[in-house]
Amino acid sequence: MPTFEYRKSTYSDIDNECVEVATNIPTTVAIRDSKSPTGPSLHLHPTTWTSFQTALRKGEV
Repeated sequence: MPTFEYRKSTYSDIDNECVEVATNIPTTVAIRDSKSPTGPSLHLHPTTWTSFQTALRKGEV
């Protein structure tokens, strides 16, 4: 099982709600809630992650 190296999203609030993202595995982008680091995580293909980010920036999501 790969070891994901998470970092906080630049859009996260420092003190409260934080999303952490790991992009160190070439075939997977992992996303988790920083308040629950041992809880579930969402794993996406990098192209799906890029499409999601693009849609967010355009206000489509």
